[in-house]
Amino acid sequence: MKALTWQGTEKVSVEDVPDPRIEQPNDAIIKVTSAAICGSDLHLYKVLGAYLHPGDVLGHETMGIVEEVGPEAGDLKVGDRVVVPFNISCGHCWMCSRGLFAQCETTQVTEYGKGASLFGFTDMYGAVPGGQAEYLRVPQAQFGPVKVPEGVSDERYLYVSDVLPTSWQAFEYTGLSKGETLAVFGLGPIGQMTARIALHAGVRVIGVDRVPERLELAKAWGAEVIDLDQAGDVTAAIFDLTQGRGADATVDAVGMEAHGNPIAEKVIGAVGLLPDALGKPAMEKLGIDRLAALNLAIKSVRRGGTVSVSGVYGGAVDPMPMMEMFDRGITMRMGQCHVKRWTEDIVKVLQQDEDVLGTESLATHRLPLAEAPAAYEMFQKKQDGCVKVVLKP
Repeated sequence: MKALTWQGTEKVSVEDVPDPRIEQPNDAIIKVTSAAICGSDLHLYKVLGAYLHPGDVLGHETMGIVEEVGPEAGDLKVGDRVVVPFNISCGHCWMCSRGLFAQCETTQVTEYGKGASLFGFTDMYGAVPGGQAEYLRVPQAQFGPVKVPEGVSDERYLYVSDVLPTSWQAFEYTGLSKGETLAVFGLGPIGQMTARIALHAGVRVIGVDRVPERLELAKAWGAEVIDLDQAGDVTAAIFDLTQGRGADATVDAVGMEAHGNPIAEKVIGAVGLLPDALGKPAMEKLGIDRLAALNLAIKSVRRGGTVSVSGVYGGAVDPMPMMEMFDRGITMRMGQCHVKRWTEDIVKVLQQDEDVLGTESLATHRLPLAEAPAAYEMFQKKQDGCVKVVLKP
């Protein structure tokens, strides 16, 4: 089959790889009909190469049609249309029984001290081949895949794989109620959907970014927006909009490659170019993240407010403004999304006749799998108004 493979720092290519096969009784094989490129894929593209190998298949936002099932794949059957959560969870272990599906004890990668295995996301998370391919093997298929109805476009449900539950969790972690104010830092796909979910719940949203297309998109959905490059002091601007108090909650939807610190930018870029023997210790022992977005989220929340972190970070000893956080009584909630914890509520929204969250119009580019390498570069460099890419194998 054809699949998008990692070949080196900022180098991916579509190659012929072996077709997946049933390896465990609870596996399933799906024929991929849509696969999206995620902002997290860009971390692999540039920074996390120390934990990748040439030929690794990327991608963790996938849906398709079930082609084959193992004897213990539950009620899944050939022909079912499914979307596949990015984390691989068993549904019955101690963690899963508490809704902590991203920490599944059955698929935890204990060698690296990490949580549940993820599709297409490095040795640290199980080195499970991803879904930017013609076919995908789905472990723990008795629990993971979400069946979706016929008669609607893939893109109504595709983002149940990651974008929607990650955004849903980001908002849920804020604990906000109708009429309160949320500031969202980073208006990529996660930030856009977090803003829409909050607005749908009656929350006021202030969105912060520097990319004109992203700012305009968030504004069109009802958010107030702040241009990072025009505002000067973003925190002061948010305080001005909130009676001098700060937002009731903030969301960092950016993560490890935020802009704002030229020195940190050079360091994180250098780590991505190191050979594995040096790159892994650097990732595991240094604070290599650019924390501009996180620091703004902390400084812009009101006293007693909540900072919800959905952006991915990779540094082990990143500095935090602990004195300020303690003095202001800030609550922080974060972590990989527990996808299946939120899918029932999300699907209820998606089943409405109207596309209330705009899932079918989020993608700015729909391309064949063969054009995935160019799509990665375009998405990373924010070219051609690119907000989201959907690949069609």
